Amino acid sequence: MSSSSDSKDEKIIRILETDSRRPFVEIAAEIGLSESAVRRRVKNMVNNGVIRQFTIDLGDSEKTSAITLVSVNSSCDTASVSSKLMKLSGVRVIYEITGQYDVAVILSAPTISEINKCIDDVRKTDGVHDTNTVIILRTLR
Repeated sequence: MSSSSDSKDEKIIRILETDSRRPFVEIAAEIGLSESAVRRRVKNMVNNGVIRQFTIDLGDSEKTSAITLVSVNSSCDTASVSSKLMKLSGVRVIYEITGQYDVAVILSAPTISEINKCIDDVRKTDGVHDTNTVIILRTLR
C-alpha cells in the first residue's frame, strides 16, 4: 500500500477485499464518509495503482487445486521462468519464494487428470530443474 493512503483508504481496501461488489453507499456508512468520498477514494486508488483490479473468487467445490514448488536451473533467470509458467493453462498464481525452491505455482483445474496435465506442463517448462507438488484437500478462509 502506498504511503499516501490513509486509514480510511485502508478500511475501504479491507472491505473490498472481502466483497468487491459491495456498494459504495454501504462502505460509506460503515466508515463514516459520504458515498461520493468513497467513490473518489476508490477511483484515486485505481488511478494510482494501489488497486489493480476487481475480481471474483470461485468456490472450491467444483475444482481441484495444487501447489507445485519449482526449483529453477541455476543458469536461468527466475523471473523469466515465472513468466513462462504464468502463461500455462491452469496456473492461477505464481509466487517467487526463498528456500529450497524458487517458485510456488498455484494450479487449479476441474479434475485431477487435468491437474496432472498442468503439473506435467510445469515440469516441461524450460528452466525448471525440479518440482514437488501437493494436492490441496481443503481451503479454510
